[in-house]
Amino acid sequence: MQAATSQESLADKAYAVVEEMIVTLALPPGQVFSEAELSQQINIGRTPLREALQRLAADRLVTTLPRKGVMVTEIKIAEHLALLETRRVLDRLIATRAARRATPDQREALQEGVQAIEQAAAEEDLAAFMRLDRAYDAILEAASRNPFATTAAEPLHTHCRRFWYRHRHDGDLAQSAALHASILRAVAAGDEAQAAAASDALIDYLETFTRATVDLF
Repeated sequence: MQAATSQESLADKAYAVVEEMIVTLALPPGQVFSEAELSQQINIGRTPLREALQRLAADRLVTTLPRKGVMVTEIKIAEHLALLETRRVLDRLIATRAARRATPDQREALQEGVQAIEQAAAEEDLAAFMRLDRAYDAILEAASRNPFATTAAEPLHTHCRRFWYRHRHDGDLAQSAALHASILRAVAAGDEAQAAAASDALIDYLETFTRATVDLF
């Protein structure tokens, strides 16, 4: 039992490491790699890495190429806009349910997150902002107490972080931070209507941001 738990922990670690590499473009869209090479690079065994890659494939972040290796999926504008349509519904559900169901400790953590995210933006600390974005998404998801919505939403958030990281430019960090902070603030206050409005405002921004990148391709 202990070995199984350890193996599961290593698979979770491998997933987190590779997911971050994909989001931050250390593994860019279209790159093909082998399990053996990546296993050596991140210093995690091939069995837990293979489990992590299976999860990433289910999240549509990688795909297996027979006899060639594993490829990081490309980013396609039309698919990304469809993703945001789906995320809008799920994020609104998560935000409103989190506003209703969050525990006092979760509300306190989210309120602290407002300052943390705004500070990361003010310091132009992109790495810190990306980590905080992921961490507070996890708190919102836990607070919503809806595992079905969160399981569906988590990979969509990863795709969005990757897209935003690839196409960010001056000014985006502050605006994105302000929109995220608005969601945290509304949920911490238990204001379901404001949480829904803040969630929709973030998706509006992401849709506008996505369409503005078309000229870059």
